[in-house]
Amino acid sequence: MKGGVFSAPGDYIYFKSQVPLHKIPIGTKQWRYYDFGPKVVPPLICLPGTAGTADVYYKQIMALSFKGYRIISVDIPRVWNHHEWIQAFEKFLDAIDVHHIHLYGTSLGGFLAQLFAQHRPRRVRSLILSNSFLETRSFSAAMPWAPIVGWTPSFLLKRYILTGIRDGPHEPFIADSVDFVVSQVETLSREDLASRLTLTVDAASVGSLLLPDSLITIIDTNDYCAIPQQLKDQLSERYPEARRAYLKSGGDFPFLSRPDEVNLHLQLHLRRVGVEARPDLVKSIHKEDNGGSPGEKSEREDPDDPPNDDEGSSENPSSESQLPPAPENSESHSIDEPPLSAANNWQWDDKDKIVVLGSGLMNEQQIVAIEILVQLSWEMVALDWLLVHVGSLYIMLNSGWRIREAL
Repeated sequence: MKGGVFSAPGDYIYFKSQVPLHKIPIGTKQWRYYDFGPKVVPPLICLPGTAGTADVYYKQIMALSFKGYRIISVDIPRVWNHHEWIQAFEKFLDAIDVHHIHLYGTSLGGFLAQLFAQHRPRRVRSLILSNSFLETRSFSAAMPWAPIVGWTPSFLLKRYILTGIRDGPHEPFIADSVDFVVSQVETLSREDLASRLTLTVDAASVGSLLLPDSLITIIDTNDYCAIPQQLKDQLSERYPEARRAYLKSGGDFPFLSRPDEVNLHLQLHLRRVGVEARPDLVKSIHKEDNGGSPGEKSEREDPDDPPNDDEGSSENPSSESQLPPAPENSESHSIDEPPLSAANNWQWDDKDKIVVLGSGLMNEQQIVAIEILVQLSWEMVALDWLLVHVGSLYIMLNSGWRIREAL
């Protein structure tokens, strides 16, 4: 499902027409993010994994902001160690005038969320972690070429990241989520990819959190995931009293493949930790005030995208920035009346642990790592060969000049 031509989903095109993208420079870092929903509500900030961007949470932004929650989805900026991440993220929060936050992180995003909660405990009110981990040692051991990741060509970095996503036959909704994430990986620069891989292997581990387990929710899928089951078990053991939600299926990106269930868990968590939604303020959010900070650069990407033909697209968007129900399964059912299909696909469990084996993924990544090392070795050999021949040419020219002077 990683090849072929990708066509953007209709609900994503609709999302881009309704929700503005914000870009602000803070120091040497460029932040790219979406911010939608009533400003008076404490925000839920979504942090993507290595292969994700701010766009991968568009289904959560559409569904939850319409219910009166403020959702902020950010790109991981170009940082090269975890200390730099903590400082950069804190400056970002100061720039958008947000002080107390709730964090939702998947994979690498969940790890970074835990680190920020550890070092800036006064700012983090709760955590939602999905397919995440506590330490980077196993990733570092599986990536011996990490010291030269900054010199690696972009196509090799993309290939290495994509081999971590399980290929093969998928259920249609999981296949669509994989295709969407692959399309987002293609938008990332070499420096962005190298930065994220560096964060994945940089020696670090999550210490004790001041945040009580009762304010943490762990959402995992029961089918498969690129994160080894051992690391997911370590996370569960670290937070024994955390609320657990197991999705029957969903793959690596349940927020895209199972948005109704994930949105339901997010809403349950926010209610449990005391976040009060303000649906009464949704209609009063004007387009020129979408949660960004003063003086920032805001844009709607793809303004020339064709309008959606489904219901809701014919409303006049210039009157209010209320986000009408979106097409193609992006709506989230009422929390008080969850759909039967959602009830069959998820369950709460505080004790049982489901063992999931991500077979074959590490072997594929090791093959790509070997290819990267071989590629770089050939480049070094070619460079040495070039230097030798340039040196020989210099000696020959110098000798010829001296012979001519002697004659």
